[in-house]
Amino acid sequence: MSDLRELYQEVILDHNKNPRNFGKLENHSHHANGHNPLCGDKLELFIEVVDDVIKDIAFTGSGCAISTSSASIMTQFLKGKTLSDTRHFFNDFHDLVTGIPISEEQIDDMGKLAVFAGVQEFPARVKCASLSWHTLMNALDSEIETAQTED
Repeated sequence: MSDLRELYQEVILDHNKNPRNFGKLENHSHHANGHNPLCGDKLELFIEVVDDVIKDIAFTGSGCAISTSSASIMTQFLKGKTLSDTRHFFNDFHDLVTGIPISEEQIDDMGKLAVFAGVQEFPARVKCASLSWHTLMNALDSEIETAQTED
């Protein structure tokens, strides 16, 4: 179990230090901003959707290691996914980080996103891990207001 936690930490630290898909996406069809006031995380998300499929996705911003790595892994994972699948994975990820039981098959389908399973043990960090996902939903739903992790 200790080796698994170490591996998860390595993945999170790698994506924090070298975030994938970091930068503005000039040709985007969807856009949203996110903010986690508790931790100070700020995120801007750009998505290019073609025929109900995420063709490209990128982000900018600053935040803690969990927030940045979550956005990085999410953007890698969602490229090529349909909007329907994306909404499904949003629900699975939310359940994973909040401690709602999901099946082993669901966890396997999430790939590297599964590294965030341990976040459920740290309630304040759930908001860091889920900020990019809430921002994603705002972008896809064309919400103008900034996605926030606080009510």
